[in-house]
Amino acid sequence: MNKSIPGNPDYDPHSAPRLAVERAWLYRPESGWTYSHHPSLAFFKGRYHAIWSNGRRDEDAPGQRVLMATSSDFRNWSEPVHLLDTQRGKYGELVLTAAGFHQHAGCLVVYVGSYEYRPEFLDENGNRRPGDKGHRNTTLLAMTTTDGWRWKGPVDLGLPIVPNHGPQPTSSGRLIISGNISFPYTDDPTGLAGWRMTGIYPATMAAEIVDDSESFWRVKDAMGWPVGLCEGSFYETEDRVLHMILRSNTDRLWLTESRDNGETWSAPRPTRFTDNASKFHFGRLPDGRFYYVGCPDPEPRWRRCPLVLSVSEDGLRFNRHWILADDRSPYICRAEGMHKGGDYGYPHTLVHEGWLHVIISRSKEAVEAIRFPLAALEP
Repeated sequence: MNKSIPGNPDYDPHSAPRLAVERAWLYRPESGWTYSHHPSLAFFKGRYHAIWSNGRRDEDAPGQRVLMATSSDFRNWSEPVHLLDTQRGKYGELVLTAAGFHQHAGCLVVYVGSYEYRPEFLDENGNRRPGDKGHRNTTLLAMTTTDGWRWKGPVDLGLPIVPNHGPQPTSSGRLIISGNISFPYTDDPTGLAGWRMTGIYPATMAAEIVDDSESFWRVKDAMGWPVGLCEGSFYETEDRVLHMILRSNTDRLWLTESRDNGETWSAPRPTRFTDNASKFHFGRLPDGRFYYVGCPDPEPRWRRCPLVLSVSEDGLRFNRHWILADDRSPYICRAEGMHKGGDYGYPHTLVHEGWLHVIISRSKEAVEAIRFPLAALEP
């Protein structure tokens, strides 16, 4: 057994204790705009801010927009507003994907991935045909606010990526975006300029690389990997190694590492960390321990339940586990739609004022937030 590979070998859903959590609904559609996914959470100017992707019915279909809700106390949330409503592109309506937050010097940035489909990949009503792709004009947009209410933008950053999570600083202050097969970085603390592309794609593809839900499969084929790698989340250990963990759509997460502050990345390899083919989020607690929030039960496939917190002292052995939630979603594909399902989808976390917060989509339709006091995790 390679002890340098991260893993959760002690995880057992039947013996893991349950944490007492607070829960709040942010969005529960009854009719229309029944697709919700890719949520992120931030705290800015005395309020929680949540964003997520919102579509009429199908996952990542033309016309997808970004909604925002806010709260001063976590328990009571505003009615969602259109942070960025449906937009027209060259071929039709854009697919807009909520892609996280960044804060610096009193400014909050929201990132939105954007692409569109070519006409031959749309049906007679202008909707994406199931199973077809054909993405065009993939780019990253940014919107900014200094008060949490009035927003500027969007501004096109010129990065060909739909991020998995928003920028995260390393110990040097460098910002890195967790993508699928690319991990852009900048030393501009605003997160609005100076971005450089890098990642695990072949050098021969660098001049034309695009990173979205279509292109990472092309990189898989070009590299000869047995799995398609996507939806990364990274953390930095005390030796300044960056560990980018990747979804593989199998029962194991994969890993690529950087030892030069994100400029280059190692060949990816499988970890000992189990997974239910879903997105996850890694982070670090104020006491220095590392944590993971996700769905580590490989079966039943795609159920994405329970939602689990795992904690590690060293960033390699995640050996303390808690169940955060395991009730079945009340939104089990209540509305028809493409690729709906999963009890706890795409978690994003926020550590703030002694609490760990988690925001998730429920069956890719509703949006819920969970939190618990960090004191509950004391060794």
